[in-house]
Amino acid sequence: MGIELNENADHVAKAFVSARNEARALPVYPGIAPHDLGAAYGIQDRAISVDGRAVAGWKVGRINPPRDGQLGANRLSGPIFADSIVDAAAGDEPAMPVFVGGFAAAEAEMLLHVAPGFSGPVPTDDAGTIAILDDVRLGIEIASSPYPGINTDGPLVTVSDFGNNAGLVRGCVLEGWQGLDLCAIAVCGEIDGVQVGAATAATMLDGPYGAVRFLLANLIERGFDVSGGLWVSTGAITGVHEIAVGQSFRAVFEGCGEVRCSVVAATAR
Repeated sequence: MGIELNENADHVAKAFVSARNEARALPVYPGIAPHDLGAAYGIQDRAISVDGRAVAGWKVGRINPPRDGQLGANRLSGPIFADSIVDAAAGDEPAMPVFVGGFAAAEAEMLLHVAPGFSGPVPTDDAGTIAILDDVRLGIEIASSPYPGINTDGPLVTVSDFGNNAGLVRGCVLEGWQGLDLCAIAVCGEIDGVQVGAATAATMLDGPYGAVRFLLANLIERGFDVSGGLWVSTGAITGVHEIAVGQSFRAVFEGCGEVRCSVVAATAR
């Protein structure tokens, strides 16, 4: 059984990496779907190795009830590759690729950077978390997978394909972030100028700092070295907004700034 599961993990990982590299949709899940988080992260870890690109950060997503209780976790993570991060100054609208025939969404997020040199233990409160950070940005996560059922099939399938991440738009620095209540900032998301969601990070469990704590514990448990510094895309504040090629997304952080991007079809690498 162990050999069988390892072979399946290898097969699924290679299938997802190949489909992403070729910008090719996967109409059905490419193997046996994982049965628990250990198996799901096993596929993800194998896919990171197969892919071979440098990982510069990680996205954090929420696992909703009742699955959070069943799986023993209320968040999930996935890698953000360095070459998929795009910097956007105010007014810029970079073109972000998504997989045609798969799944595509845009999410307004706060991006927190863990400073190089962190070696543990994981902080237990917001003050301790702020102490290990050196940058906070406004941003947009592009969630996209070659497999169209990645979200509807549930969190285990989401984890297995890089947590459904396909890119990150890194906007301006959140000035004075150390003294701000990140959970009090009103955020709205727009597609082609039409508002599709509005909320604050107060709706996100224990907020952006809690997402950092979750991620560090998750990565350390999986054996990753977190000492080199890493970005954390801390979770969709206004929702996971499905988006199509040709559309534009705008994330507005009231009183702090905004980030924009357009969506284009991914091409083979």
